[in-house]
Amino acid sequence: MVFAGTPEVALPALDAVAASHHELVAVVTRPDAPAGRGRRLTPSPVAVRAQELGVPVLKPEHPRDPDFQQQLKDLAPDCCPVVAYGALIPSSALEIPPHGWVNLHFSVLPSWRGAAPVQHSIWAGDEVTGATTFRIVPQLDAGPAYGVMTERIRPDDTAGDLLARLAEGGAGLLVATLDGIEDGSLEAREQQAEGVSLAPKITVEDARVDWTEPAVAVDRRIRACTPGPGAWTTYGGERVKLGPVTVVDDAPVLVPGELQVGKLEVLVGTATVPVRLGQVKAFGKKQMAAADWARGLRPEAGVRFA
Repeated sequence: MVFAGTPEVALPALDAVAASHHELVAVVTRPDAPAGRGRRLTPSPVAVRAQELGVPVLKPEHPRDPDFQQQLKDLAPDCCPVVAYGALIPSSALEIPPHGWVNLHFSVLPSWRGAAPVQHSIWAGDEVTGATTFRIVPQLDAGPAYGVMTERIRPDDTAGDLLARLAEGGAGLLVATLDGIEDGSLEAREQQAEGVSLAPKITVEDARVDWTEPAVAVDRRIRACTPGPGAWTTYGGERVKLGPVTVVDDAPVLVPGELQVGKLEVLVGTATVPVRLGQVKAFGKKQMAAADWARGLRPEAGVRFA
C-alpha cells in the first residue's frame, strides 16, 4: 500500500492501515505549507505521523509530476488508499497500482460529491450521512463503490464533531475494503445515476450569517461552518466570529439581527424565533461567552448585527 492524505482527519485511516496486515511502503501528502504567525513551512499532519511510523514520505507538487509517478512505479503498490489528499489524481497515476486508488469519502455517495460533504449535509438538514469507499476515476467522486457506513447527524453536531466520528468509523471501513479487494470477496459497484448532489468548498463569504433566514437555517449554517471556515457577522463595522447557537422557541420575537442582552444570555433575532449566542470572538480579542462579550460592549436597545 501507498497511503495518500494530508490533514488531521486522515490520521485515523493512516493509523488503521499501518496497524493492518497490509504492508505500508510509503505515504503521499501535500508539500509543506506556511502555518502559524511566523508563516513557517510546516509539514502536514499526515507527514508528521508517517515520520513517527518510520514510513517514507513523498511530497510531490502535483501527482502529475513525472518524477513522482516514477517513484510510485518503483514502489509498485498493489493499491493506494486515499483520505483527504487534496489534489486530483491524473489518469496516468491512477493506472499505476493494479487495484487503483481507493478513496474514503465522507458521505453516502452519490450524495454530496466534492470537497465539503460533511458541511453540506449539516447545512441541508440531513438526518443521516456516512462514508463510502470507492475507486477513483477522472470524474469527481463518481467511481464504483466498494462499501458504505452510515452515521446519524445529531441535533447539535458541528462539522468538526461529525467529521471526527466519520473519520474513526471510516478508518475501519477503509481497511475492510482493502481486505476485501485483496481476497477477492469485494466487488465495486457503479454508483446510482440518481440522487447526485454536489458539495463544493465552503468559502468565508458563505460562512457569513444571514439573520433574515429562519432560526433553523441560521443554526445549521453556523454548525456547518464550525470549526472552519468559521461563521461570522459584523457589529459596528467589525467582524465577529460566532460559535454554535441555540434556537429559542419561547422567546419574544426580535427583528432579524436585533440583539437582546440579558445578564446571562444574548439573543439575536432571525426571520422566525431568536437564537441564543454561545461563544463569540470579536476582532483582536479572545473567544468568550456571548454574555461576557456583550457586557464589555454594553450595546443600546435595538442595536443589530449587520
